[in-house]
Amino acid sequence: MDLMLLVKAASLGLVEGLTEFLPISSTGHLILASSLLRFDHHATQVFEITIQAGAMLAVVWHYRAQLAATALGLTSDPARRRFALNLLIAFVPAAILGLLFGSFIKGHLFNPTTVAVAFLLGGVVILLVERSQRKRPPGTSQRPDIGTVDDLTPADALRIGLVQCAALVPGTSRSGATIIGSMLLGLPRQVATEFSFYLGIPTLFAAAAYSMWHHRDALRVEDIPLFATGTAVAFVSALVCIRWLIRYVSTHDFSPFGWYRIAFGALILLTAEAGWINWPT
Repeated sequence: MDLMLLVKAASLGLVEGLTEFLPISSTGHLILASSLLRFDHHATQVFEITIQAGAMLAVVWHYRAQLAATALGLTSDPARRRFALNLLIAFVPAAILGLLFGSFIKGHLFNPTTVAVAFLLGGVVILLVERSQRKRPPGTSQRPDIGTVDDLTPADALRIGLVQCAALVPGTSRSGATIIGSMLLGLPRQVATEFSFYLGIPTLFAAAAYSMWHHRDALRVEDIPLFATGTAVAFVSALVCIRWLIRYVSTHDFSPFGWYRIAFGALILLTAEAGWINWPT
């Protein structure tokens, strides 16, 4: 295996791990990083989905005690059953739409203009949501009945699942859609962020499994070191990012990410227009 290719795989794993759980779209950043690194591999699509699964393993590790308690309590604890049911309910809408319209999205929406517009609109939405949050008296919430993810109802889960469908549009950001969408629905920032972490587990693992099966003919035994390197780096960097973000949301808002998205969207348009970056068309 080419050492430089492994370095590129590690770099992409780092980009994935640092961007997957922030509301800034890991997809756009991976496209930019792949182009700058000249990462040209026969199984690029599968690789990018696989390292997303590596990032999700960081969530599994961070919340391993809670997930184990849920698995062990499914038959005896109503709260654990409700939590598992909520994850299933929230997962289903995007899974169905992804299966139905995945090919159409890749064929018609995966272009610089769509990605840039999604970045720009997402940034504006974040800024507007945070502005409305600042107008609320400190310590108050639209949903005082929601203190933790265990307080969510199946109806809450369905609404969050429907909001997650917006992330099917490239550049939207799954984390951004679920976190900001949940806040629009009245959920506290910390609860919205934590449930977004949990919801990513079935969503991205399912996407990785589907992609690997769909592109199985492109997989080769000699690619194992490449995939392992990217996945491992994505896992470690995502774990650092998750722990940082949990601390961040306890005392800060998402406005900086809104401004970042607007700047990044403008960068996409500039690089696409100038031909500096090989954005998919």
